[in-house]
Amino acid sequence: MRQPATQIIRNPVLPGSHPDPSVLRVGDDFYLATSTFEWHPGVRLHHSRDLVNWRPLGGVLDTPRLLDLTGCPDSGGVWAPNLTYADGLFHLVYSNVSTYTGGFTDCPNLVTTAPRIDGPWSDPVPLHARGFDASLFHDGPDSWLLNLVHDWRPDHGGSAGLEATRYDRSARRLVGDPVRIVLPPQAGWIEGPNLLRHAGWYYLLTADGGTGYDHQVTVARSRTLTGPFERDPHGALITARHHPDLALQKAGHGSLVETGEGQWYLAYLVARPEGRRGPCVLGRETALAPVTWTDDGWPRVPTGLPALEVPAPGPAVGDKAVGDKAAGNETMRTGTDEADGSDGSDEVDETDGFDRPLLGPEWSTLRRPATPDWISLTARPSHLRLHGGRSPRSLTGPSLVGRRVTSAEGAFEATMEYAPRSFQHLAGITAYYNTRNWYFLHVTADDEGRAVLRVAGCDRGVLSVDETGGTPLGGTRRLRLGLDLRGPVLRFRYATDGVWCPVGPSLDATVLSDEHAEEFENGQIRSLGFTGAFVGLWAWDLTGGGLSADFDEATWHPLR
Repeated sequence: MRQPATQIIRNPVLPGSHPDPSVLRVGDDFYLATSTFEWHPGVRLHHSRDLVNWRPLGGVLDTPRLLDLTGCPDSGGVWAPNLTYADGLFHLVYSNVSTYTGGFTDCPNLVTTAPRIDGPWSDPVPLHARGFDASLFHDGPDSWLLNLVHDWRPDHGGSAGLEATRYDRSARRLVGDPVRIVLPPQAGWIEGPNLLRHAGWYYLLTADGGTGYDHQVTVARSRTLTGPFERDPHGALITARHHPDLALQKAGHGSLVETGEGQWYLAYLVARPEGRRGPCVLGRETALAPVTWTDDGWPRVPTGLPALEVPAPGPAVGDKAVGDKAAGNETMRTGTDEADGSDGSDEVDETDGFDRPLLGPEWSTLRRPATPDWISLTARPSHLRLHGGRSPRSLTGPSLVGRRVTSAEGAFEATMEYAPRSFQHLAGITAYYNTRNWYFLHVTADDEGRAVLRVAGCDRGVLSVDETGGTPLGGTRRLRLGLDLRGPVLRFRYATDGVWCPVGPSLDATVLSDEHAEEFENGQIRSLGFTGAFVGLWAWDLTGGGLSADFDEATWHPLR
């Protein structure tokens, strides 16, 4: 039975990797769209009626027609999606970044539309690839596309400012040449532009200071759409840059929304580091803050700081079950318990017995959609069957089903049945960041073909395998695998008869952090760290034969 909606918003409202939020209200319904990078389905959506309780709706870009991530680099793919509503249609603008190294950023921007939040979504229309963080602004009958202009030339700082291009909604195409947005001279590198019109002004929200601990949301305004803009003399709308002891750090990349009662809120990203400005294993998460307007027309977050708890809007309207009419549109069906308005952020156990024909919205798949050629929920009832994929360094064809780590302390468990035939067959559970940083508790075969349980890891591309510490399994084919995350420490365990036994040494969980994943070489970006850590189910078949493993009862148990 549904509990009454509280009057407190507890941040982050979307824990785990949910960065770059784009917030939208249509009627009584709020939607949040967040970045997904190299994970399918692309652009993760959540729904709420009260800004307190959020239900996952899964990903929008769930087919190769909408999103092809083949060959996508680590932390490439979908950056900073933008969700808007006009002419009875949801408009989703997104990028598919294929390169960001060597000074280049190849970032084609596309738009797709749908009459309902659950689709059907139209064939994506290419817009341009001049820069990233593209967003649509609807100004009555007119629409404009805003974006950062990326500058590849050495010693030019990477950014040539912001631009706006007219967008024809009926023809679904850009019209005319882009117009540079006139910004204050001191603005420097800014990104993540979001534009709104309020009380006769155009307000431009931007993300300044990079994506790390100097991140902030800033506001500028102008009487005309392209400027010149003046910056709020008060300073950042929200930031933690001068407050290293706050629980929520990296506050930035904001999007404003007005409730039906005329209250305003800012959706923005935050991070929860391990220690004082330490590594962020959970990645960048979504938080909310109330906003008021000053007498002279500037938006303000009351303290200007990210907070773990903020007041909810009132009167609360209650979070009705997804499936209710939302602005005349059915919302997306997810397979979750529709009497529960939570997505797991209330820190409850989440168990999947794989009894549904499709993966639940908590799961994502790496670089390819969950298609029957490598994954099945029907081949064996109440099991997830994974056919072994390519190696962890491959940018095509992996067989990894993961879910976001949402708590600094927690446990992940799954039951697996598997019969490897050689050392090139491996299956088990993983704590995963990217192709260069991961841990893997797996069953494989030794040189004599006997099943053995081992731990492998990769730290910035350096591979290690604990061959001497492996555990012979004899004739055992079905076993329970587990991992425990305790802040900076990760440990694996297993059970064959209900009694848990440790496997391998204590491991450094900060290898799975945004900061550790970020690498530079000769002053150039080698790898970005945008995704946060995942836990999940992984199967390799390095012979190319696709030997399968069956998984059951996968549980994530967050502790804090």
